[in-house]
Amino acid sequence: MQLTHIQKITGKIELLSGLHIGSGNTEIHIGGTDNPVIKNPITQHPYIPGSSIKGKMRSLLEWQLGVVGHTDGQPLSFKHLKKLDGKVLDKAKNLIKLFGGAPDGDISPDLLSEIGPSRLSFWDCALEPDWAKQMDSKNLLLTETKMENMIDRIKGTAEHPRNTERVPATARFDFNLTLRVHDHEDLIDTILVGLKLLELTGLGGSGSRGYGKIAFRDLKLDGEDIQARLEQVNLQEAA
Repeated sequence: MQLTHIQKITGKIELLSGLHIGSGNTEIHIGGTDNPVIKNPITQHPYIPGSSIKGKMRSLLEWQLGVVGHTDGQPLSFKHLKKLDGKVLDKAKNLIKLFGGAPDGDISPDLLSEIGPSRLSFWDCALEPDWAKQMDSKNLLLTETKMENMIDRIKGTAEHPRNTERVPATARFDFNLTLRVHDHEDLIDTILVGLKLLELTGLGGSGSRGYGKIAFRDLKLDGEDIQARLEQVNLQEAA
């Protein structure tokens, strides 16, 4: 197995609805929010962690392939391949090539050699500087606070008010990932299916309440436009 190329996919992530990816900060400050978003500690700009994109995309691709029942809810790994066959097995191997998998259990050296190391690297997505400047020129904040309540079905009154910080719709983030190519393999189609699934399901928390709807814009592979390829992805054909 030989590393023959490193490809770079770049673009923008545009928010079509407010996005909340929590910071994990359980401390509530006076005048602050109960549920803040994660921010760059130096600039205090919100960002999208690469780990959030990777985890959601991997999970969606495993569901789309129909292997979650074989993994008992765990990430797809080498030990699960023996439960699969045919076309599903080939696609499962591609997922492990892209995202990696623990070589646990009794794994043959040939299989380890066939799959090799994980190929994808996801980078944190910084807030687009031009969008941040645009908000600053209008004296607008980079985040919004959304109030939510639980309604008592009998009394008809709001209870347990909670405020959640979100990055507002229209915000844009710089998107980058790199793909290590071995022996001239082509795994781009699988990546595009994963990106399409992200567009259809969203990022971050509270997706069932309308949060986190996104769209990929200006998608390029090594500088060449592949936005049309993403828009033409047919999930039924890819299944």
